[in-house]
Amino acid sequence: MNIWVDADACPVVIRDILFRAAQRTSTRLTLVANQPMQTPPGELIRSLQVGAGFDKADEEIVARTSPGDLVITSDIPLAADVIAKGALALSPRGELFDASNIRARLNMRDFLDSMRSSGFDTGGPPAFNQKDRKQFADHLDRLLAKSRLQNGDRE
Repeated sequence: MNIWVDADACPVVIRDILFRAAQRTSTRLTLVANQPMQTPPGELIRSLQVGAGFDKADEEIVARTSPGDLVITSDIPLAADVIAKGALALSPRGELFDASNIRARLNMRDFLDSMRSSGFDTGGPPAFNQKDRKQFADHLDRLLAKSRLQNGDRE
């Protein structure tokens, strides 16, 4: 499993959790962003800067994602694209997107976009909090443990 991070909008606290998890589990982690990103030293963690422009990071993540990879994103269309390639997607709030729920999430996103374009204030997401951080870390740990078991690494 490789972890790909839609890093432009990923909270710093989530990146820090990802850095520690990648090092602890020897999992490759790549931050993909339109701007330079700092990463800890080491072979497993790197950043990939893409050109400026709408969805350039998303396009790069989709192009590089393989079945079994994990993508960290809150971007629902990006999640749908990587799921179609056999990957999983996890939001920074710890919500797992997969084939069973992505269609409903896309429909809700499209509905809210229509509401906003009609002038309705749909509000934004609640502030990121400690519960979100814990939910993300717990879900990430479960996914990494499952991946290690499937690959025969039982330590």
